[in-house]
Amino acid sequence: MENLEARLVRLEELTFFQEERLEALNAALTAQQRQLDAAEQRLADAVELVRLLRGQLDQMKAGGAPAGEELPPHYMPERY
Repeated sequence: MENLEARLVRLEELTFFQEERLEALNAALTAQQRQLDAAEQRLADAVELVRLLRGQLDQMKAGGAPAGEELPPHYMPERY
């Protein structure tokens, strides 16, 4: 009986330490995933910025004003 009790105590100890290790690994994995998500978002933002700049460059090469720099329709330079 004493042997079974000692085995049970040992199994409970192992279970406790395994659960503790799993929690630590989960926390580390969660932190890494947050960093990965943030890096992916920054990369997506950078890709979008490159696309925007390429579009503006292509438009400038074609002789037009970059998007967002056109004069509004109500602007009348002769009045100023």
